[in-house]
Amino acid sequence: MLADKAYSAKAHREMLRKRNIQVVIPERSDQVANRKRRGRNGGRPVDLDKEACKRRNVIERSFNTLKQWRGLATRYDKLALTCRGGAV
Repeated sequence: MLADKAYSAKAHREMLRKRNIQVVIPERSDQVANRKRRGRNGGRPVDLDKEACKRRNVIERSFNTLKQWRGLATRYDKLALTCRGGAV
């Protein structure tokens, strides 16, 4: 699962791990600081696949581009064919 820092809570990670889903969520800076403050008891840093994180960014930017297009955002197109043609 690819997500941004807003979903980096421990509960989210644990739920995904229980379902055997690979998690690619960067850690927030406050979480890093709290972990380091606790020292040895803070646990290990979160394993992060940087290449997968880069791909998440591309997907997110693509969705934002589609959301900005007025024809798709307001659904002025009545036919699915026209809508699909605009999205490509």
